[in-house]
Amino acid sequence: MERPELTISVHRTPSEAVVNLAGEIDMLTATRLSNTVNDILGDPPPRIVLNLSGVTFCDSQGLGTLVVLSRKASTAQSVLVLTNVGDFLLRVLDITGLRSALMIRNESATR
Repeated sequence: MERPELTISVHRTPSEAVVNLAGEIDMLTATRLSNTVNDILGDPPPRIVLNLSGVTFCDSQGLGTLVVLSRKASTAQSVLVLTNVGDFLLRVLDITGLRSALMIRNESATR
């Protein structure tokens, strides 16, 4: 069975960068997500929003990547916000104790 890939699109304004994700965040795709956010952090907006509405899976590598990116954003004087986080991922974040390490704002997608 072929695994879904991770599709990444970025919409940037002066006040924020919205990164729309669809597919799986795992050991094979986490580096692409990391590279995308690191590129944004080269000239960081006040807020980086990761729209996870299309994410179908996230493994431990993906979870670690989200935490590292959140810390990098903070160091760059930006804030990383996760939106439209699925119930499965919220449950995993609760189980692992990582939910408190990430800023999560669940609301209907505006884009």
